[in-house]
Amino acid sequence: MKLVVQVKLLPTPEQAAALEVTLHACNEAATWVSEVAFERGEFKNFALRRHAYDTVKSRWGLGAQAAQHVVKKTCDAYTALKANLKAGNLGRPGSKRYRRATEKPIVFRPQGAQPYDDRMLSWQIAERTVSIWTTGGRVKKVAFTASVEQLATLALYRRGESDLLERDGMWFLSATCEIPEAPPNTEPVGFLGIDLGIVNIATTSDGEIMAGRELNRIRTRERGLRARLQRKNTPSAKRRLKKRRCKEARRAKDINHKIAKHVVAEAERTGRGIALEDLTGIRERVRLRKPQRAIHSSWSFAQLGAFIAYKARKAGVPVVYVDPAYTSRTCAECGHVDRANRVSQAWFACRNCGFVDHADRNGSRNIRARAWELWRRGAQSTAPAPPRTPRNGAGRKRSVTASDARCASSALSAG
Repeated sequence: MKLVVQVKLLPTPEQAAALEVTLHACNEAATWVSEVAFERGEFKNFALRRHAYDTVKSRWGLGAQAAQHVVKKTCDAYTALKANLKAGNLGRPGSKRYRRATEKPIVFRPQGAQPYDDRMLSWQIAERTVSIWTTGGRVKKVAFTASVEQLATLALYRRGESDLLERDGMWFLSATCEIPEAPPNTEPVGFLGIDLGIVNIATTSDGEIMAGRELNRIRTRERGLRARLQRKNTPSAKRRLKKRRCKEARRAKDINHKIAKHVVAEAERTGRGIALEDLTGIRERVRLRKPQRAIHSSWSFAQLGAFIAYKARKAGVPVVYVDPAYTSRTCAECGHVDRANRVSQAWFACRNCGFVDHADRNGSRNIRARAWELWRRGAQSTAPAPPRTPRNGAGRKRSVTASDARCASSALSAG
């Protein structure tokens, strides 16, 4: 499976200047290639290379390998755009967002990532340095910092390209590594159901609640601070806004990594699989009042699900995706479905048998039961990623059948 190891470069001022000139030149060239591709309607790598390769080399002073990567990067960007349009991620055809994405060429940011292959970049892992190509010549002994685990992963499993990128004045290299997978567990003794939520980020069918109150408090405080700084609109306020940019996202990502690691370790220790809800399209299906929209939009359930999936695949733990319909209203003891069963956000009380439990734990037990039923019917975790739910506009909820299985373990891809 492919994983990305990101290391931080520690260039000298002269080295940083050379990297900046190179990155800007590559992205400026990619923007020009994008215009050529858009005008000619040619988005295939080898066909587009005939129109742009020589000009990119002569006009921006790029080497042969760099010029090829610029053309390929442009083609990949249009391939990704086409996939997003087909999936409906940029709105419906004819909408303002859809037209904005399709009526003009793709523009690359000056700090956008640039691919490097082994001809352009060499690693000296023991010395923690790299030798990297720039438009001004080869720059050697560029120091980088990494943990012991990252160094071991790079030394053993690094394969293919690495991406150079700049973010907030800092330089990074993202290296693609081919990590061996553990043999998949084809006979799990059961499943660990995971109910994902906003108040409680994850609740397991064992009753463990990983609360998100601290993260939600931080998000509320950050939103209030951003609003005050935006209203102030002074140079110092703008500097503070820029400094705090992405801080909340990094904190949420760290928490999701820790939760995913704990969940996968528990499932692996007990010989169980992991059961998750297929929440694809939930933002379009749910209607919310205005005060709730910001909280719902910042809910990073997809990121947590992806982290659990790729860590599970690495450990050989099967992952099954189930239909989430009525999991919060169904009694885990008797199976009675009633909207009134959900007494509050925190509590569940069955109107039929009187069973009382924490609402999220009751939902995770229903997820576990559905996953076990699907597994018994042969829906094993063999696909590389869960299929996307078709956007039919109705958002109907279906009963769980064998065809409703969402079975997968997905790895984080590079870039």
